[in-house]
Amino acid sequence: MEIRAGRWTGGAGELAVEVTAGPATGHSEGYRLALTPAGATLRADDEAGARHGRRTLAQWLRLHAGDDGIPAVEVEDWPDLPRRGVMLDVSRDKVPSMETLLALVDLLGAWKVNQLQLYVEHTFAYRGHEVVWRHASPLTPEEVRALDAHCREQGIELVPNQNSFGHFHRWLVHEPYRQLAEVPEGLQHPFGESREPFSLCPTDPRTLALLGDLYDQLLPNFASHELNVGLDETFDLGAGRSAAAVAAKGKVRVYLEFLQQVHALVAARGHRMQFWGDIIIEQPELIPELPADAIALEWGYEADHPFADHARRFAASGLEFMVCPGTSSWNSFAGRTENALGNLALAARTGAETGARGMLITDWGDFGHLQPLPVSFLGFLAGAGFGWNARAAAEPSAFPWAALLDAHAFGDAAGGTGEAALALGNAYLHTGARQKNGTALFYLVTHPQHDLEHRRYAGMTVDGLRATEAHVERALAALVTGQPTAQGGELVRRELAWVAGLLRFACRLGSARLDAGRTVSVEALPGEVRGTLLAELAPLVAAHRDIWLARNRPGGRADSVSRLERLAALLATATTADPREPR
Repeated sequence: MEIRAGRWTGGAGELAVEVTAGPATGHSEGYRLALTPAGATLRADDEAGARHGRRTLAQWLRLHAGDDGIPAVEVEDWPDLPRRGVMLDVSRDKVPSMETLLALVDLLGAWKVNQLQLYVEHTFAYRGHEVVWRHASPLTPEEVRALDAHCREQGIELVPNQNSFGHFHRWLVHEPYRQLAEVPEGLQHPFGESREPFSLCPTDPRTLALLGDLYDQLLPNFASHELNVGLDETFDLGAGRSAAAVAAKGKVRVYLEFLQQVHALVAARGHRMQFWGDIIIEQPELIPELPADAIALEWGYEADHPFADHARRFAASGLEFMVCPGTSSWNSFAGRTENALGNLALAARTGAETGARGMLITDWGDFGHLQPLPVSFLGFLAGAGFGWNARAAAEPSAFPWAALLDAHAFGDAAGGTGEAALALGNAYLHTGARQKNGTALFYLVTHPQHDLEHRRYAGMTVDGLRATEAHVERALAALVTGQPTAQGGELVRRELAWVAGLLRFACRLGSARLDAGRTVSVEALPGEVRGTLLAELAPLVAAHRDIWLARNRPGGRADSVSRLERLAALLATATTADPREPR
């Protein structure tokens, strides 16, 4: 970008834009934009480039709306990664309202994102399968078609997404689907707290018949000719009905054969298959046997994930692939700011260096999807920027992210909201605990049944929690100064204040448990301590309803809030293990 001499002194509404078809940069989605005292000219290589140029001009005008004239500028621009996507978890447990989804599409479009996926396990209203989605407030075919049309208006491809192997427990707990499970009697898995079936059985032909029915209902609602079939985290493969096949052929070979069968279903319907690459990478020598048109999704959510090693293996096979970092919002309440920036930047750099098809920014909702949507805005914004300009990802912390969030996400001219969001997202750094894929503060609240000897709390100290609480208070002070006007404005303030309340409560709960002893249970804490903690938690539990329903459908809320209600019940219940309780 070049800032030229001179200023446009007319109003934004008076500015006529002369648009000319390319060549402009010689790159797909490229454009050349010039704003001078005489007006604006835009030359674009293609329709997408023209759309991006207009968006850049709109951002420039907005950023200088209060100035005495708008600085002249010249921009020559194109993206480093062709596909820049966002994947939103709408299955655990949060299904956004249509209003929320449409507004998010507008926001992502303004940031030049060109692909969106909604991660579905059980939250599409499939005919004949009502028992699975009855209480989930699912997306209907009519809603998906409307969303797809709106995405196309914004230059975004809405890619269908239906997990088709693991993560099928929302189906398999019901009859008649349980008989299709790898382990029908159930087992303990990382995404639940009771034994339940998790994956489909890959050797049962009825599994493919079910998937074919789902694809036949889902795919006609999308203009896209791709389909993300998932196939990740098949923890129980070989632990049940496929045990003999796995013993004879090996786990990854059985997985590959099932993947090939799913690919045949997808191809027969005129679509191209995307799949998560975590299982096949366990035996990378099998990568050449993958279907030639399959698109591998290389995912990893830590700042040190081995994107480079895995990406080079996919690239060497000739297979198209995408790098898939995350927003680091889940299992955290407030996100993990530092980790998110490092993870997103590493993925973008690796993708550009290894010839990736693009980058898909994932946003999950593990254990109740307790983080409000604005917590993910940093990940969406930074990921969109790094995917467009991978060189900028060389120093991910060098940018004024608070000001960028205020300008492009929160509409906060006064400042403060972005600073608060970033600070809350870095609260986890002060506890002393270090663990992957979540924070000790989150698990203190959502997994109170574990004692503090659990690895999630290794390194956590009372001094660290006090420092964390002081950090949260400083973030709240910044939030008070903010005046957000976009994305709900006052709602954003309430959401971030609620998040701060949960973090502060987690600090006090953690300190009380450390003071009592790492092996002392929540219900065995002194009665006075439990009463004080319960009084602080109760209004946060009560506020969950309004926070949730402001952007989301009611389905799934009961499961989400139960994570907080369980802790409240423990705080309200004394045990005989507490000798200090009055009899």
